[in-house]
Amino acid sequence: MNETSAPERNPVRLSPGRLTTGRLIAADDPGDMRLPEIDDLASRLRFSLRDGRVWLDTQRVAVIHLATLASLRRELSDTLGFQKARGVLTRMGYSSGVRDAALARKLRPHHDVRDAFLVGPQLRVLQGILMMEPVRLEIDVAAGHFYGEFTWPECFEVDAHLSDYGISPVPVCWMQTGYVSGYTTAFMGKTVLYREVECCAAGQRQCRIIGQPLECWGAEYLDEDLSAMQPEGFVNRFAGRRRLHAVASPPAAQDVMDMVGASSGFVAACHLLGKVAKTDATVLFLGETGVGKELFAQTLHRISRRADKPFVAVNCAAIPENLIESELFGVERGAFTGAIQSRPGRFERANGGTLFLDEVGNLTLTAQVKLLRAIQEKEIERVGDTHARKVDVRIIAATNVNLNEAVEAGRFRGDLLFRLKVFPIRIPPLRERRDDIPLLLDHFLHKFTSAHGKKITGFTPRAMDALYEYEYPGNIRELENLIERAVILGEDGYPIDLVHLFTFDEKKSAADFLHLGQGGELRTPEEQAEGPLPGGVVDQLLGCGMALEEIETRLMERAVERARGNLSSAARSLGMTRPQLAYRLKKLHKDHA
Repeated sequence: MNETSAPERNPVRLSPGRLTTGRLIAADDPGDMRLPEIDDLASRLRFSLRDGRVWLDTQRVAVIHLATLASLRRELSDTLGFQKARGVLTRMGYSSGVRDAALARKLRPHHDVRDAFLVGPQLRVLQGILMMEPVRLEIDVAAGHFYGEFTWPECFEVDAHLSDYGISPVPVCWMQTGYVSGYTTAFMGKTVLYREVECCAAGQRQCRIIGQPLECWGAEYLDEDLSAMQPEGFVNRFAGRRRLHAVASPPAAQDVMDMVGASSGFVAACHLLGKVAKTDATVLFLGETGVGKELFAQTLHRISRRADKPFVAVNCAAIPENLIESELFGVERGAFTGAIQSRPGRFERANGGTLFLDEVGNLTLTAQVKLLRAIQEKEIERVGDTHARKVDVRIIAATNVNLNEAVEAGRFRGDLLFRLKVFPIRIPPLRERRDDIPLLLDHFLHKFTSAHGKKITGFTPRAMDALYEYEYPGNIRELENLIERAVILGEDGYPIDLVHLFTFDEKKSAADFLHLGQGGELRTPEEQAEGPLPGGVVDQLLGCGMALEEIETRLMERAVERARGNLSSAARSLGMTRPQLAYRLKKLHKDHA
């Protein structure tokens, strides 16, 4: 694709309250390209002067001098170099965009998708960053289609770069490019990559960016621009997408080892992983069930000096107590009844490579003694054998229990803990890394549509909302299972909806999002708690002197407010359909304009 021109696209209709195909919002339609009024967003900005806090809706924010950000930018560039500084600032902007996308659906629930999407660019205005002008915008969330083109005449990043370093040979609006990539990815539920194709710092008259889903970009762009989204070289590689531009690979071979994420906790864990990979130190992964400890262990082996040697994993909790020693250290023929031949244990099979001990906290005290000796002496003795065997194994352990408490309770040896805890890495649960959810949704959707031969187009808005609100007691593993189930249940050519996700006994099932009320109508839990309208309320309305139109207006607005901006929920509480409520609200706003 030519960097200075936007490719032709199929038009997309942006109709009120729905995401469907049709009319294109383009530069030759100036009326449609105007940004909506910003008053609704400005009203969400609140100042608490007594305790020194500023809030944008439910998110706490801070007013900061742009000169401070410019200084930070210069410090990063001088200390880390331009490429690493770009990565830090791009990911910083990305996280900010993901959080703002969570506000977009909430702040403009009864607007069309175009106005809802433009919350992001308008928040940048409200934050004093820059004024983005939409040039071309195509959005169909359910179909997974997006094309966006924006320009801005000036940017603090440009001013800072020109002041410190002069004219640049490459674009420099790193934070802003990361912001719109994160915002659009979270809004769409699939990875959208923006590229800055013009920049004032490079001598052009304006800055211009183009955004498309990852698979729409050529492979030559992926290596260059995705590197800014990679805190380490082994993260966010999107290897399966690259193969789409090259030779097709079997579904089972795609994305097997990919680590995906952009949140601060995930990035910190990956940074530690990169540091320890250069050594043979013992590593202990700590974290809840399902956070991805084995994937971290596999990645550590893959990027270590032992990558060409065996990686052997053993789940210590899954092996019977009377077999754990023979499984770890091997057994000699005749050592016990049933031992009809000699066989090596996991230590010998991993010789030269890596041994991953999952759920190490479940080892018996006897096995712990032998494991401690194997780690200290680098030798093992098979069950029933008479001599020791030298082994060269790197130990990686993982547990979801508090080993310090287990030591105090006498269930785990303190000296073994000290040996295992040479380099501990905590992997945060998914509820602490919600910035990763957009990337994970897209990653798993691509993985399972390829594996199962399905053509799922994306996620419905209410499915997206539910996936962001869910607490994930099973963490990444549970999210992966939810998406695989939804892909299997979903119909080709249609998006994943709420009913495809929460179908069994999750703590928060579909029934928690939509409740069946009296008479068969769908009602929220809050609406279901309300009883029938008391007759006294009707008498009060008749006696208040308000016109019927004003009562209707206030009732609709109050319903939307109580539903926290959820137009479908508000419509159900009023006994009407969502399109009916959307039409009346739109007509109301037009009449009052």
